[in-house]
Parts: sequence; C-alpha cells; structure tokens
Amino acid sequence: MSQPPGQQPPQGGFGAPYEPAAGPYTQPPTQPGYGYPPQGYGQPGPNPYTQPGPYTQPGPYTQPGLHQMPTQQQYAAPAPGGPQGRGGPFRGRAAKIVGAVVAVALLAGGGIWFASGGDGGNDKPLAGPTHSAKPTVAPSPTKGGATGEPVASPEEEARTINAGAKPGEAKVAWIQKGGIDLPRNGEDQFGPWFAGDVVVRALFHTVSGYSVSDGTLRWNLRLPAKMCSAPSQPTADGRIVLGIRHDSAADADCDTLQMVDLKTGKAGWRTSYVRKGVWDGLSDLAMSINGDTVTVGRTGRTEGFRVSDGKQLFGERPGRCQPFGLASGPVAIAAVSCHTADDQYKDQQLQRIDPATGKALWTYKLKKDWEVAQILSASPLVVSLKRPEKWAILVLNADGTYRSQLSGGPGDYQLKCERDMMSLGRNLDNCVGVAADANTFYMSTKYGEFGELHANKVVAFDLDTGTFRWSADAPGGQAVTPLRTEGGKLLMYVHAAKGKGGGIATLPSTGGTPRFVRRHPASGADLERGIYEPRIVYTGGRTVLLASRLSGISGDDEVDMRSMVAFGG
Repeated sequence: MSQPPGQQPPQGGFGAPYEPAAGPYTQPPTQPGYGYPPQGYGQPGPNPYTQPGPYTQPGPYTQPGLHQMPTQQQYAAPAPGGPQGRGGPFRGRAAKIVGAVVAVALLAGGGIWFASGGDGGNDKPLAGPTHSAKPTVAPSPTKGGATGEPVASPEEEARTINAGAKPGEAKVAWIQKGGIDLPRNGEDQFGPWFAGDVVVRALFHTVSGYSVSDGTLRWNLRLPAKMCSAPSQPTADGRIVLGIRHDSAADADCDTLQMVDLKTGKAGWRTSYVRKGVWDGLSDLAMSINGDTVTVGRTGRTEGFRVSDGKQLFGERPGRCQPFGLASGPVAIAAVSCHTADDQYKDQQLQRIDPATGKALWTYKLKKDWEVAQILSASPLVVSLKRPEKWAILVLNADGTYRSQLSGGPGDYQLKCERDMMSLGRNLDNCVGVAADANTFYMSTKYGEFGELHANKVVAFDLDTGTFRWSADAPGGQAVTPLRTEGGKLLMYVHAAKGKGGGIATLPSTGGTPRFVRRHPASGADLERGIYEPRIVYTGGRTVLLASRLSGISGDDEVDMRSMVAFGG
C-alpha cells in the first residue's frame, strides 16, 4: 500500500515528490466495509454540485487575498489552496494581519515546487421572505460587460444579445443585476445553489431565489447581519446553513448560523457558537454539508450541527488533534491538524468521519511538514498538499490507504481556490478547474490574464498510477476549464473571448478533440466576459454564471452590475 523507500514517482512537469516511506500511514478503519458510494463528488449524476464551476481571470477590482504569481521558466502556478496552511499560523484573518504572501514557482527535481511566502441558540425566526411575480430587474442604465459602454436594462440587454444570436447558439435566458448598495470595498457573493426550479444567490445580508427558467424573483430574505461564510452545497432536500455575523457591528464576530429553506425562502433555526482563544478568533470558516450535518471548521476545532433542527452533534475532541474543515458531499472527508509544543498546528492528517457523530472511521497521517491545502475530490479522494516551496497532489483509496501521487504532463497548471476568489470563507472543497471520475483526474494548463486569455490544454492523469495520460487542446483557440464528469465524459467550460461566446464542451475519458454541446452567443461575449470570477454550473441544458464578488468603482455601480446570467434551457 505504500511506495518502497527510494522509489520516486515518475518525473515530469508536475508536483513535488510525496512518496510515502515504508509501511502505510493509515490506521485501520474502526469499522470494516466503509467505502465510497458510487455517486459522489466528481461522479456522474444529476447533482449539479458534483464539481465546483470554473472561473474567469481576475477582473479590474482588487481582491483581498488574491496572489500575484511571477513566472520562472515555463512554470507558474499558485500553491493550490492558498499559500498558508489552514491549520497553521497564518490562516484566514491572521494572514491579513501578517501581510501579503507571494507565490513563486520554482523548477526543481523534475517537479513543480512552489515557494509561498456565544454559545446557545435563538430559535426566533427572521421576518418572512418577500415574493414577487414581476421581473427582478427594473429598466435602468448600467455599465455592462467588459467594454464599460452604457447598455440598456438587463431585459433589454438580453433581447439585444438574443437578436444577434446565430443559429445553433444558446440564447440568454435571463440576466440579474447586483441590486444591493454595498460597502465601499464590495462584498463576496455566494452560490449559486439549486432547489427544484429555484436558483439562489446570497449577497451581503440578502438571500434571493429566482426561477431557473425565466429569472423571475421567487423570494427575498433579509438576514439580521451580513454573511461571512457558506457551504458549497445545500442538502439534498434544498436547505442550507449560512454563516453570518453576530450582529450588525463592523467588528462583529462570525459566530452565528442561520438555516434557510431554498425552495421557499423561509428562515429556520438560528444559533451561535463560541469562538475560543486567539487561533479560533483569527480563523476564517471552512463550512460543509454532509447529509443532515453542517460543519463549521476553523483552526483548533470543528463543530457539527444537525441541519434539520440545529442540534449540536459534536464539538471539540479530546486530545491535541482537531479537524479544521471538511469537504461537502455524501462522503465526509476532514482535514485534521495537531497542536504542537511550539503552539503551531502543522502536524496534519486526513480522516473520513461519521458526520452524525464526528468520529473518525479511518486516519491517514501526512508526512512531516506537509499540510492539506484543498480537497480536490472526495470520491475518489484527491487532495492538494503543500509544504514550504513544494506542492503535491495525493490520491487515496476509499479505505484511506495510499493510491498514488500525480506526476508528469506538460506542467504550467491552472488551479484556483476560494481564498483566491473571495475575501471571506475558506472552504476546503471550492477549487475550480478540476474534475475526477473513478479512474481519471482532470485539470488544465494556464490560459493567461483577464482580458488576454489564450488557448490552453486539458490534462488527464491515471489515478491508479498517478501518471500523465493525455492532453487535449481547447476548442476554437479559446481557454477551457474542467467542470465535472458525467456519463463517462468530461464536461468543460469554454471561456468567452473577444467576439466569441463561451460554452460547454465535452471530452471522452480517452481524450481526443473537444465537442461543443452548448455554444453561447458571440453577441453576448462582452456580457459573459464581464462576469467577475464566476462560479459556473451546467445543469438541465442551462449554463448559470454567478459573479463571486461585486464591487463598484464609483457611486452605485455595484447595484447595476451584472451578478448572474443564464444561457440556454
């Protein structure tokens, strides 16, 4: 189950060596027979959350936590999951206090190495949601797309784009604008989440549900305080638990949970938890939903609550090792850090836990100085690891034993995670540009900067051996990002380019030439390119793009800024 000493993974343009020493690190499962269900994160199926959506390149608005990446030789990529360990001393708000970290790519040893610098509850419901059968946007001029030129209302913009659409191109189904006056530096936007025929976004202190088919506002819910975190996925029955501030004060702690029914917009239970000590107080949250459990992770502890009624299921464990975050989905994979004598949280582990109790079903101990950066897929289990100046991607079996480490390929890989896209929230499962099925892992090479995208490649790796399998050119000379797998094929988002609409393309698991299954109109290229760092979901023949952050340059720009758009359906 482990690589013999001295046996190096195949050399190439990917990854720092993370070969295990003799003997497995894995502790035997406490209960035999715990494997991964066939329908999981990255697996085929109707769940649109099986893979987070891709993103465009950074826009004109400054993003807290966005890392600039100078290039040395042909390799330039961030240490995936951010430059600092989530269980270490510079996680979350502590990183903002310590200062900026610059990621520097180094070529070494045939692999890509990276240098990187109140308890209790309140069951009183909120005011009920407001409903409307009218269109959600009013005719008002705005600065739209990537051009900055004045355009008409969202409805008129959609009509203009659709009038110019060519045969075979998907039309714009609807456009939403920000609609909320935000603080000076803007705010993160969370979502999109789907519940039946409703798509939901959350911005600042408002959660809004829209008709998937025509964009009509179904409901609006005003929260008692601004949002600060949210899981990447809701429950299977359409509920989500949001992280919000304790109150409306500017320095209020992010220590309160609010459950929301996404189908109706009704607020459910609300409860607060205690932030203990300096490490806990400085940590941003890593939230997840696993079945009927929502977890709130941060340095030093993770707490689990039942989504259906808000009951706390587990909290701080005895001993020095505590989970600091999980990945959402049917398989609850946790990243664990152990408090060391020098008051650090660097000794780390991976665990599969029972989400109803928080108890570990198996444990995989990482080698010294390696830390969990991101969980790229929970089933199959693919994890991004890092240590100073190094990066590796580890693959484990369903029982927590070592499977492989990815290596080889063209290098210069594109991988971006939530801390690079947003100022709040540090979920472990929100990297974009990756996908996996039972046997293959997919990612892409880099494709340039905002407004200057260039064609790139999709790259596939064998999960059993970790070796590079094949690469394929992006279609039409445009940039491409993997989304998820479905029906034995890779679904990819093709980025819009100047004068060219984006779209959805597929590739078989054996590689070849991508084939478009949905082409967005060239007449809407400026609109599509102007959605800042979008989360992208393709479901039911419809592409939904949601900007991950809204921020205006002057006045109330963010009110009229395009926040979400749907193509096709």
